[in-house]
Amino acid sequence: MLRPILFLHRWLGVAVGLVMTIWCLSGFVMLYWDYPRLMPDEQIRGLAPLNLPAATLAHAGLPADMPLSAARVEMMAGRAVLRATPAIDPGRPIAQMRAMPASIDLATGRPIDGLSEAEALAVGRSFGRHYGIGGDALAAVPTGMDQWTVQTFRRHQPMHRIDYAGGATAYVAASGEVVQQTSRAERFWGWLGAVPHWLYPTLLRQDGALWSQMVIWSAFTGCFLTVTGLWVGIARLRRNRRGRIASPYRGLWWWHHMAGLFFGLLTLSWVTSGLLSMNPWGFLESEAGFAERERLAGLMRWGDVAAAIGRLPALPPGTVRLESAPLGGRTYLAAVFADGRRIRLGGDGRPAPLARDELAAALANGPPVAALELMRGEDDYYYAHKYPVTLPVWRAVLDDAERTRLYIDPATGRLIRAFDGNGRAFRWLMDGLHSLDLPALRLRPIRDIVVLPLLAAVTLVCATGTWMGFRAVGRDFRRVRNRRRRQRGARIIAIEGATP
Repeated sequence: MLRPILFLHRWLGVAVGLVMTIWCLSGFVMLYWDYPRLMPDEQIRGLAPLNLPAATLAHAGLPADMPLSAARVEMMAGRAVLRATPAIDPGRPIAQMRAMPASIDLATGRPIDGLSEAEALAVGRSFGRHYGIGGDALAAVPTGMDQWTVQTFRRHQPMHRIDYAGGATAYVAASGEVVQQTSRAERFWGWLGAVPHWLYPTLLRQDGALWSQMVIWSAFTGCFLTVTGLWVGIARLRRNRRGRIASPYRGLWWWHHMAGLFFGLLTLSWVTSGLLSMNPWGFLESEAGFAERERLAGLMRWGDVAAAIGRLPALPPGTVRLESAPLGGRTYLAAVFADGRRIRLGGDGRPAPLARDELAAALANGPPVAALELMRGEDDYYYAHKYPVTLPVWRAVLDDAERTRLYIDPATGRLIRAFDGNGRAFRWLMDGLHSLDLPALRLRPIRDIVVLPLLAAVTLVCATGTWMGFRAVGRDFRRVRNRRRRQRGARIIAIEGATP
């Protein structure tokens, strides 16, 4: 029984072991550099101050009774634009629930569904100036899907890439929004980190189904390789002359045997949690946030939003975006500033801070609320790790079958995050096991002191196993080749001996 398992482990180690070694090496990079992406607060930082003439809303051209999920007004290269997202039907499948906003030029009333190179360059220059990109925008180049837009290109095409002096890039969507930004350093470390770690080259990632299956089966095979390695490692233990249990191997084989025994379970937890991150069988599918967001906000129509904007006496100084902030069926607006701060405005245009009773009344539209508190610190599900979070934040725990947790912006009543039972399980299985994203390990240098040696040990297991697998397979090939040579030689001798 042991021999066939050892043979299978050896051959799997050649291909999958190499992939696992790449995962480990790129994991060192991903501890410090993530995949380049433009976060919502960074997108806001690149906006110009909002200039909103009152008469422009008449040009929006939307029916007053049109139900909306969200609406916002911001500047696009000197022009005020409306971005209105149609209401989401909670009965639709999750994959179809991501509605794209309609973008309308408020000066002309025309939809924005594509930009010229000159218009895209103007957007890029405005974004770079306000975002703080060092270097002028040099050119706007029409682009297809590339390594840094594989997640966003299909939703935002046609797209222009803005190249800046100094090596930074930004990507302008057909709607005139900047949807991605990268620096030279982010791209360099992305090639060494996220791209190999996620098996993310454009050629593979552009076919989402193929990429998903590649990752799933690579991780699944890695799990099998690790389990067979633990089996073989335990079975190969022997008692030495002193009567102690020890490894029969020497040299590199000894290191692989011992490291695999001590760190095999950690290796298995990492590759298994990486497999579960793809949710291959759908058992961790989470619907938290979709229905809750709609229930919390209530019904919002364009006519109500337009009327609220029309009643504004003036925008708070420094506003870069005006966005809808409905709550409990009532229309509010939020003035957004470049630093991410938000001020909620009531129907009369004056500041309307969110009160606890008002939030509780809005939550009454859904399942009963078991707990509602203003959380001033982090908890196990809402915390800053690689990205900042809003604090303080309202935390509502619903008394439903999932014990759903809602985290709500105290300034606007906007739902920030939601976790149902599957969402909480995914947090521990993925972030907890795979990233070792635990409360005690978020602070540096504690995280570095603990995680780096563990990652180095698992890398040793995978790298030595891969090297040994290549050598063993090479010996197998040579053995087969020599056997065939001997058989061929024996046949020749037999033929010559039989020749008169």
